[in-house]
Amino acid sequence: MDLDTVRTFVAAAEAGQFQEAAADLAVTQQAVSKRVAALERTLGVRLFTRTPRGTKLTIDGQAFLPHARELLRVAERAVASVRAGSRPLRVDVLASRSAGSGLMRGFHRAHPDVDLDVVMLFDVDTAVAAIRSGTIDASFRAVAMPGRPLPEDVESAWVIDEALQLLTGPAHALADARSVPLARLAGHRIWMPGLAPGTEWTAYYDDLVAEFGLTIEATGPNFGSDALLDTVADTPALATFMGDRTRLVWPAGHGLRRVPVTDPVPVYPHSLLWHRDNPHPALATLRAHLAATAAGRRAAGTWVPAWARAGDGRGPVQPS
Repeated sequence: MDLDTVRTFVAAAEAGQFQEAAADLAVTQQAVSKRVAALERTLGVRLFTRTPRGTKLTIDGQAFLPHARELLRVAERAVASVRAGSRPLRVDVLASRSAGSGLMRGFHRAHPDVDLDVVMLFDVDTAVAAIRSGTIDASFRAVAMPGRPLPEDVESAWVIDEALQLLTGPAHALADARSVPLARLAGHRIWMPGLAPGTEWTAYYDDLVAEFGLTIEATGPNFGSDALLDTVADTPALATFMGDRTRLVWPAGHGLRRVPVTDPVPVYPHSLLWHRDNPHPALATLRAHLAATAAGRRAAGTWVPAWARAGDGRGPVQPS
């Protein structure tokens, strides 16, 4: 059904005259007559009858009018859903408890007027494809992976480093330590069942293992953070890594400890990705917010993989 004919029908019904409807629509009266006639042929009914004072809706016209108005409202909502500045800003944060999620909560507090859609995609390849297709506007990722450069139309900028902490149960040998040097973790079993081959976070931990001789186990199914916390709390021989910006709540009886890792501090680099031609005005607002609130530069005494050192750490995301 041609929406122009529906729009013309509604204008004529509200004006009561084809001539007045034509003036409202900035078309000729002949164009109004042709559009109404086309709609009547599509529907197979008469919508108007002529009167000395103009036009009058038939019974079928009266029945169709509320549906015609709803069609136009639906069409307007459909256009608004993809019009830059009218639709929400769609941002991928990887996980609800991640640093990216925390950064977006801070953005929302600072800019409550910006409509947001927060999504959680799996890996950087999925996020990049969504950025290029326009499904999302931005994504928080660690992106400078070896041998996998970003497409030329996708921009990235470092946002912040997240320090890793060792999460242990109360009976673990390091549970009471105020901090632990990274080299001292060699020989301890670190359990991370969420490491999936080909993902950016697995590439990060592979380099961490290779450089410091750590033992990271990714065995067993990944039942989520609750199951991970239960197992670490009950198993003195196991620990796991947790970002210092990761928000978790566990039962008081678990007695879990978060131990800072030092000398050097392993940090996970978070970057913002976006399409260079994305016109959404709220994207510029987000970039300006991150530039004003995120860490200025990578701190001394920290560690990231060589590929992250090459691509990140030169400064925060810049506003448009």
